[in-house]
Parts: sequence; C-alpha cells; structure tokens
Amino acid sequence: MKKFFQFNERQTSFRQETLAGVTTFLSMAYILVVNPIILSQSGMDKGALFTATALSAIVGTLLIGLLANYPIGIAPSMGLNSFFTFSVCIGMGIDWEVALTGVFVAGVIFMVLSLLKIREKIINVIPQDLKHAIAAGIGFFIAFIGLQNSGIIVSNPDTFVSIGELASPMTGLAVAGFVITVLMLVRGIHGAIFIGMVITTIIGMAGGLISLPKSIVGQVPSLEPTFGVVFNHLGDIFTPQVLTVIFTFLFVAFFDTAGALIAVASQAGLMKDNKIPNAGRALLADSTSGVVGAVLGTSTTASFVESSAGIAVGGRTGFTSVVISVCFFIALFFSPILGVITPEVTAPALIIVGALMATEMSKINWTRMEIVIPSFITILMMPLTFSIATGIALGFILYPLALISQKRFKEVHPIMYVLCILFICYFLFV
Repeated sequence: MKKFFQFNERQTSFRQETLAGVTTFLSMAYILVVNPIILSQSGMDKGALFTATALSAIVGTLLIGLLANYPIGIAPSMGLNSFFTFSVCIGMGIDWEVALTGVFVAGVIFMVLSLLKIREKIINVIPQDLKHAIAAGIGFFIAFIGLQNSGIIVSNPDTFVSIGELASPMTGLAVAGFVITVLMLVRGIHGAIFIGMVITTIIGMAGGLISLPKSIVGQVPSLEPTFGVVFNHLGDIFTPQVLTVIFTFLFVAFFDTAGALIAVASQAGLMKDNKIPNAGRALLADSTSGVVGAVLGTSTTASFVESSAGIAVGGRTGFTSVVISVCFFIALFFSPILGVITPEVTAPALIIVGALMATEMSKINWTRMEIVIPSFITILMMPLTFSIATGIALGFILYPLALISQKRFKEVHPIMYVLCILFICYFLFV
C-alpha cells in the first residue's frame, strides 16, 4: 500500500493520510444534507437524493484516489445544484428528468474530452501566474463561504455585505472554533483543523446549540425514484433551451474542476514544471463520477475545494481519497448523526484553509502589469461573483488581450486565444 500510494516519495504516513481523509470528509459532509434539500425543490425525491449524493461521492472520490493518486474529494457541486434547481427547473420550467438527462449528456462529453486529453491539455497551457492566481482566488472564495456559513458575514441591502451578529450563539460558536483552531495551528499542533472541528462540535452539544442525534443508525433510502431516469429522456434534450443548459453545465463544471485541481495540486506541492502529474486520470475520474451521479440521480459532480482542509493537515496521496470514500460509505448508514456537523462547525476550517491557499499570491509576478491585472481580477471575481468559473473566465480574457497590446502574440498559446473568444461569446450570448 505504501508503495502504491507513494508514501515515501510524498513524505506522508498512514496516520497522516487517515487524519486528512477524515478532515476532508467532515469539511464536505454537509453536501449529504444540503444537496438533497436544494435538489428536492425541483420535485426530486429527497431520500433518493441522499443515497445518490453519497454513492456518487464514493465512486468519484475512490476513482481519483486510485487512478490519479490525488487527495481529493468529489461530490455534487454546490453551485451547479443551485443552477439545476433554481435556474433550469424552476426558472426555465424544465422537468427535473430532462435537466438530469442534460447533466448526463454533459458528463459523457466530459468523459470524451478527458479520454482525448483535451481537458488535460487546456489545464497544462494555463500560464503559471494564472495558476497561482486561481489557487489564491479559490482560497478567498472558500474563506468567504466559511464566513458566510458562520454568520460572521451577512448580506446587507445597503452595503451588499456586512459583519453579522457576533453575539449570536451559533456565530459565537463558529468564532470560538476559529480562535481555538488558530491557536493550535500557530503552536504547531498536528491535525489542528480536525481537532478544532471536534472541539467545536463538543462545545456546541454541551451548550445546547447542536442537538444530540436521536438515533445513531438509519435506513438507507431507496434510489428507485431517480435511478436510470436519464435513459428515458434522451430524446427530449434537442431543444435550444436544453442545449444551452448542457453547455452551461459543461462550462461551469469544466473550470470549477480545473480550478480545484490546480489549487489542490499547488497546495500539496504536486505541481511539476507548471504541469499537474496524472491530470488526465484525475479528470477522467471526475467526469466518470458526473456520469455515474446523473444515472443515480444527482446533479453534476466536481472536485471539492474543501479537499484543501485535508491537505492542510497532511494529505498528499490517493489514500486520503480512499478514506474519504470509506467515510461516505459509513455515512450512508449513520445519517442521523450527520446533523451534528453544522456549517458553523466546518466554517473555521474553511476560513483557515482559505488563508493557507491565499499564500499562492506570493508566487505571482507582481512587477509586470500584464500579469498583475488578469491575476488580480481572477482572484477578486471568484468571491464577488460566487463562482470559480467566472473568475477564471475573466482572467483568461484579460491575459491574452494584455499580451496582444504589447505585441507579444507568440507568447500566448493558441488554446488561450480560443478560450478567450469562447468566454467572450459566453458572457455576451449565454
């Protein structure tokens, strides 16, 4: 096992990888609760969604761990499940069965692009400074999610956002967890992020803020309401409206995954010569998970940026992903206790991991304006638009234009020109 996962080469251990896997699972376990809540508003069965969410996470995460040896968790994307429900099903009036078929078709196209190594090629031609900007931008993005989940930052009609009620019990719990985790982290305590989540949960239950689970073991809900429905609606996707939806799934999922992969590889120190080792296998695992997820009955899956929480405590190999998959499998039978993993418990981890990822900014060449502006916009727009893909797209538009203005045409890879044009068309017409 140590040889297969390259423990010695990546300077890790069984204990370190296991701790990382459990930490990442706890950071992303909320998807088991939140994904069914969001998608069920489209008319889908909530019980089937819970099982589909867990199984798609198990398959995708196990594949990326075994095929690519990456410490990444894969599960239904939070942004795309909202798009699926509120924009496609409710906004456009498309039945969830047809929308799910669109997810399936997008996943199949992803698999083809991955097998042809087109996705890998695109990721590898991204300039190194932009890769650092993407990693840093995702850091700000997930820190913002953590601040929002904790109630430290709330919406404000006058200033868009403002500080929340820090005296609120649940927000106070998140603040306490954040402070405890930071103090352990700066003292060099191994596993500080994981230990911080455990301590925060115990404080919450002791203070009556987090309800004790009424039971430990629960029955696994049936997949029958959603399993395989995509095969009955393949003929319903050939309309301009649904084809536009498929393209949007492709666009957002492609660059959400690319961004997460770049960020995780950078944070784990796996990037070599501006390239991600085994990127093709990682992307194939991700796209396969999307197809499996659609067949099971859930929206598009993606590599989770919360994987950075596990990497922060030492995750370096695919064994971390194996542990994450095992945890999701166990969660299928222990769903009642998932209620103790509240957003306030995981928020401190997301904020701290965001800070660690933001250190990628130091690797950007801030002396050259043609790099500064695209990098800055990439970083800034991820949290402001609440979209990793949008931040990447804007950076990809500005970078070629900046070098064109300096008459440095040959320094830009042809693929970057193609992406620049595609992104401009996307913003104008889609």
